[in-house]
Amino acid sequence: MGKQPEFSRMKFYCDENLCIDCNGCVVACKEAHEVPVGVNRRKVVTVNEGVVGKEISVSMACMHCSDAPCQQVCPTDCFYIRTDGIVLHDKDVCIGCGYCLFACPFGAPQFPKDGAFGTKGKMDKCTMCAGGPEETNSSEEFHKYGQNRISEGKVPMCASMCSTKALLVGDADEVALIKTYRATHKGKGIATESYGW
Repeated sequence: MGKQPEFSRMKFYCDENLCIDCNGCVVACKEAHEVPVGVNRRKVVTVNEGVVGKEISVSMACMHCSDAPCQQVCPTDCFYIRTDGIVLHDKDVCIGCGYCLFACPFGAPQFPKDGAFGTKGKMDKCTMCAGGPEETNSSEEFHKYGQNRISEGKVPMCASMCSTKALLVGDADEVALIKTYRATHKGKGIATESYGW
């Protein structure tokens, strides 16, 4: 048997040393995908809020797990993992049972409240701006899942709008190299040559 081909594993990483709790990523995501009120595909969590010197903020969304718990508990198999590691779901197959919400340790699955009694609708979550199972960049795909920036060769909207570049996204190995570079050059000023005119 031949060697299995290696694929990139797309991952998010938020550098807690750079995140300033501006919520720019949250607003960018909601705006780009026209996410309904009450649904947040991305949120900023602050630990030790108000404690000087110990406050840490982290931007969180679906972590696109390689062994996604949401996929494992879904009774309708609406979740699927692409070869690049992005975990997506099919809203036409979802029945809104909420099992994925209870299985996910990050609280990524979101359900819009609808009607007088707050009944659940179809599940929504971060798609890493990779759309869904519909035809790529079709109006139906945009209506259900938002922009498909990955197909256009762009990074997800949240990462592109991060003012401090705390939110990194891309191949897991590349993201790890960037984090390692930042950690080894911390406190040494600008570690790269300037460029321009």
